[in-house]
Formats: sequence, C-alpha cells, structure tokens
Amino acid sequence: MIIGICGGTGSGKTTIARKIVEAVGARNVVLVEQDSYYRNLADMPLDERKQANFDHPDSLDSDMLVNHILRLKQGLEIEMPLYDFKTHTRSDKIETIKPRPVVIVEGILIFAEPRVLDLLDVRIFVDTPDDIRLLRRLRRDHDERGRTYERTMDQYQRTIRPMHFEFVEPSKRHADIIIPEGGQIGVSVEFLCGLVRERLATEQKAVK
Repeated sequence: MIIGICGGTGSGKTTIARKIVEAVGARNVVLVEQDSYYRNLADMPLDERKQANFDHPDSLDSDMLVNHILRLKQGLEIEMPLYDFKTHTRSDKIETIKPRPVVIVEGILIFAEPRVLDLLDVRIFVDTPDDIRLLRRLRRDHDERGRTYERTMDQYQRTIRPMHFEFVEPSKRHADIIIPEGGQIGVSVEFLCGLVRERLATEQKAVK
C-alpha cells in the first residue's frame, strides 16, 4: 500500500508521517520525503540558488521520485538522495531504502504531479491555516536551516504563498481523507495507523 500525505509547508504532514512509522514500526513502513528530490543547484552561484522557486513542481526531480516509488512497489530497494537546504545542493551521501509492505510518500507537491498521484492507494491532505503554517515555517527555517526572519518572509511572499494557492491548495480535491487544522495529530495518527495495521493484517493472512 502506498500512502500519500500532502499539505502546505508547515502543515504538520511530516510529523504525522514520521509518527506513523514510529508507531507501526520501520520493519513495516518506509517513508519517502519529496524534499529529498529537489534538483541539484550546485552549478549555480549561491545567491542565485537562494532566489530559486522551490515551491514550483519544476524544482523537483519527479522522474527520479516516480522511478523510486515504482521500484519500492516492485520490492526493490532504492538509493534516495539527501538534500542540503543550507546550500541548496544535493549531498554526496545517499540513504538506502529497503522495500516494506507500506510506503508513505510525503510532500507539498505530491498531488500536483499526476504520475505520483496515480501511484497512491490512499491520499491524505493535512489542511492547516496559513498563519499556523507560516509560524511553523519561520521557526523551522531559523532553528534548522540558519535563515533569518527577513529571508523566510521574503521567500514566503515571493514564492511560497503564491505557489501554495496555484498548486498545493487546488490539489486538495484529490484527497481521500482531509485532516483539518493539523493539530489533532494524536487522533489522526491513531486513525492512519489503524489503516496501515489493517492492510498488514490482510497481507499476513494472504501469505498464510
């Protein structure tokens, strides 16, 4: 089963996805984050990299992401790239991901890419108010990526907000399940874990 978890920046989708993996167990569930598939901008000057639009579908290597989802679906391992958000370049390191019965694909633009959308068995959208998402983004950029308040606000006004309304928000119509507010994480995780465990139980019965 391939589960897609989508939502705007700071919506809480990554937290939900990781809590599912933690609750159900890494031997049963694997997480693929769309953020790992940003295109490598190493050939551009740093100042130009900082001005790139990271909220447009073209900023992502969707060909690789689709290929990796298909490989996991076929029971094959993948070498997932690792992205450095401080330098906006793809790291030399990779993460080897082994196939598991359940794959969670998480990202802001996964519903905006038809090829990814078609591979998802369950589509979940985390719908969180803009002000909460912005506050979370400001905190994350400062604490984890060493960015100033001014730089994040510039990016928010220049690309994050307009791209959200052009690509992310409209993609909500593809969701099977919409989680409101993004705050009821405990209830949401419990519900989604129930779906995963039900699928795992069905597979185990089929094997027997």
